[in-house]
Amino acid sequence: MRITAEMKIDNVVRQYPETVQVFSRYAVGCLGCSGAEYDDIAYGAQVHGVNLDQLLRELNETVSLRN
Repeated sequence: MRITAEMKIDNVVRQYPETVQVFSRYAVGCLGCSGAEYDDIAYGAQVHGVNLDQLLRELNETVSLRN
């Protein structure tokens, strides 16, 4: 399954814990707060001024390493 912009940050982190390092590197996700539960990746990238395509590429690359 590919990680998409519409996915909730919290759901991605729960399903793919290895993505925490990517979210942290970009300072996206507010991983300790309730915002991660409601915000999707696109919104998190927008709020933090992060290139969404680059973030998604790195998240998906990180997940692909588990196989």
